[in-house]
Amino acid sequence: MWGIVPAAGRGSRIQPLAFSKELLPVGSRVLDDVQRPCAVSEYLLERMIRGGADKICFVIGAGKSDIMEYFGGSFGGADLAYVVQPQPAGLCDAVFRASALIAPNDSVAVGLPDTIWFPDTGLAALPDDELSFLLFPVERPEQFDAVALADDDRHVTAIRVKQPDPGTHWIWGAFKMPGTVFHALRQLWCERDRRDEYFGTLINAWLAAGGSALGIKAGAAYVDVGTLQGYRAAMMMLSDHSQPQRAARDERADATTNTTHPRGGNELHP
Repeated sequence: MWGIVPAAGRGSRIQPLAFSKELLPVGSRVLDDVQRPCAVSEYLLERMIRGGADKICFVIGAGKSDIMEYFGGSFGGADLAYVVQPQPAGLCDAVFRASALIAPNDSVAVGLPDTIWFPDTGLAALPDDELSFLLFPVERPEQFDAVALADDDRHVTAIRVKQPDPGTHWIWGAFKMPGTVFHALRQLWCERDRRDEYFGTLINAWLAAGGSALGIKAGAAYVDVGTLQGYRAAMMMLSDHSQPQRAARDERADATTNTTHPRGGNELHP
């Protein structure tokens, strides 16, 4: 499966930065027993890999070679490729820059590199053979692409792009499709004179033309890290999710200690 990471934007909402916004340090990880900062886009790559991606394509701007320098040719067992979007021209243009890499029998997942979401296995809930969106509940859906569903609470009827009072608090955070659908969407985009900047308007045209899409409510938490407020919210969310993991590690460590040293200080003696 291919993962496509559109990373050509300037990141004007969180400037000034001396590097690409996709490399903004958010949280940390332990690597070879050393704790180091974690670039925000690493979270998306991890989620793509856990969703089945073994190849990931970054779509970068002409002045964003620092992303290539940071990640190199592989990450977490997945091979990395890079495609250039000469000028920022919207999400559709960025995603379809990777079209030469996508075979009809491939699966394709798309996510945004300045977002963090849970569960980190969410992409695995999406089918391989249909266009589907991973949905998350948010408090301010008017700031995102809200997804309206049919009465079956599964089929997408419309995507409301940054509309006031969208009528739903569910937004898409990532999406997945077969390679055949990817190329059909690109053809439709070209037929519409490539005027769709947002994927939501293209999907609405796809639905109007008889296409279908699923909305899967498998997301639990979603943060856009592209603003200072979002950055703070992401740090809080990561802290909230790391506490149970730390507690589980401590519990396992205690169990190991008690097993290895049966007469240790934690043992209760009769």
